[in-house]
Amino acid sequence: MSEQEQAEVRLDFARLKQEHADFDAAINAMIAVGCDTLQIQRMKKKKLVIKDKLRAIEDRIIPDIIA
Repeated sequence: MSEQEQAEVRLDFARLKQEHADFDAAINAMIAVGCDTLQIQRMKKKKLVIKDKLRAIEDRIIPDIIA
């Protein structure tokens, strides 16, 4: 992977990490206010999708080395 590609992947990772944190804050606020349970579940599902994307990017960044 070239340095340019690595920089792009790391930028995507940082963006997704921030989006994940934003979803977390929004979900906590929704719970505190007492929003609709279904709406909260949908937000949690979107947050989980972002977490899966983060793990996939981590797998691309960190090489799989067997010691």
